[in-house]
Amino acid sequence: MSDQLSLQVSGTRAIDSLSANEFAVEIDGERASGIFKVTGLVSFKLDIRTTTSLKEIKEPFKIVKMVQRDSNLPFNRWLRETQAAKADIVRPTRTIAVIAIDDGVETRRWTASNAWISEVAYSEFNTGSGELIEETLTIQWESIEESWAAG
Repeated sequence: MSDQLSLQVSGTRAIDSLSANEFAVEIDGERASGIFKVTGLVSFKLDIRTTTSLKEIKEPFKIVKMVQRDSNLPFNRWLRETQAAKADIVRPTRTIAVIAIDDGVETRRWTASNAWISEVAYSEFNTGSGELIEETLTIQWESIEESWAAG
């Protein structure tokens, strides 16, 4: 096995990878709670169909979270501001960070600048279900910076 795929730790081989369930999300530097998942995060993509020059494509990503009652939580504040703006061309923006964590230590961070909410969708309301209602936010962004923890 190559050195890039594994590490030797005290005679035991440990795989150098990330677990999908160890992550955090920050909104303007404040850790958000109740996040179920982040989907569609693409930090870099080029339109390869362009023949004369390459064009960067900025695809939105989604944050799936539980619906929370506290109106002062960072995502709820942002949602209220976005809904108050209605169809204004100027949307309330935030800086959103998706943080990969390994055994409690940050290993990588994707920071989306000038991010704004373009859609909010909810999971099914169903009297026969005991599941939590999910709130799915579609996030547009101006730039994404990917950074690795020093190590």
